[in-house]
Amino acid sequence: MEKKQPVCCEKFKTSIGGQALIEGIMMRGPEKDAIVVRQADGTLNVDIRPRKIPPKKSILNWPFIRGVRTFFDSQVTGVKALMHSADLSPEESQEPQSKFDQWLEKKLGNEKFQQFVIGFAVFLGLAMSIGLFILLPVVVAGFFDRWIPNQLLLNLVEGVLRICIFVGYMVLVSRMKEMKRVFAYHGAEHKTIRCYEAGLPLTVENVRQMTRLHPRCGTSFLLVVVIISTLVFAMASSLLLTAIPALASMQGTFLYRLIMVAFKLLLLPVVVAITYEINRWTGRHDNWFTRAIAAPGMWMQKFTTNEPDDSMMEVGIEAVKAVLPEKEGEDAW
Repeated sequence: MEKKQPVCCEKFKTSIGGQALIEGIMMRGPEKDAIVVRQADGTLNVDIRPRKIPPKKSILNWPFIRGVRTFFDSQVTGVKALMHSADLSPEESQEPQSKFDQWLEKKLGNEKFQQFVIGFAVFLGLAMSIGLFILLPVVVAGFFDRWIPNQLLLNLVEGVLRICIFVGYMVLVSRMKEMKRVFAYHGAEHKTIRCYEAGLPLTVENVRQMTRLHPRCGTSFLLVVVIISTLVFAMASSLLLTAIPALASMQGTFLYRLIMVAFKLLLLPVVVAITYEINRWTGRHDNWFTRAIAAPGMWMQKFTTNEPDDSMMEVGIEAVKAVLPEKEGEDAW
């Protein structure tokens, strides 16, 4: 049975965070990123890359703007790290390059081809997420508009559908055989950070006793995005109909649904920005209110993390050590 680390043992909160990869972990520190992958021969491949961080006074660090910037930066960095770990995976597990990919790489050159693949992967990931968690609930909820004329109530129904789809998707993915080891590395990432925040030496023995759940996790962030989007869409849609009364008369038509979908897509950066600021604030405080906000995300992590073995924890330890700042405390949250 998992031994959970008491809250009182957390000496400080670090800004270091990571992502599970194929047989590896990426950690992001205040100054650099580290990608640590367990290779087929058992050795660890450690790739350390400097981070491109905007100056402190840059507009990109302003509240709300920084959330959107951080989100897209993490998407691109995550895809790059995932591709790197895939390249280091055993050859028998790698899919052969298609003729189209070979042709495209020949036309663009290796560097531009890699940039294209990364850009396309980020676009595809965002498109799938938007389609599954934004458009699908809007389309399904649209069938109820003839019985629910109240736009606020209709948006709440849409929000419930969105949450159900998100939770169902995560539960189904967690049951996939191919994802079990990835989620175990996700658990190793959390346990290692927990050990570091507890001020204990980074050893397998110390990491093993930590909980695999962490309040500042990407899963928690996504769940809060889903919840915040429900509230923002509901309020913004009501304000839009109040500002443009003619639009309300179109309710139930295809054009009306198309306009509402486009309107909600435009609101996505606002949702991400608000969610980032909420996560940032809750991550810096520890009280009943912030624990209540973090509770749904912590519950979701029971599906998106598994208990790691010792070799996975070793990967997590190396990844954290690789991104520790030269000056103690510079990684404080």
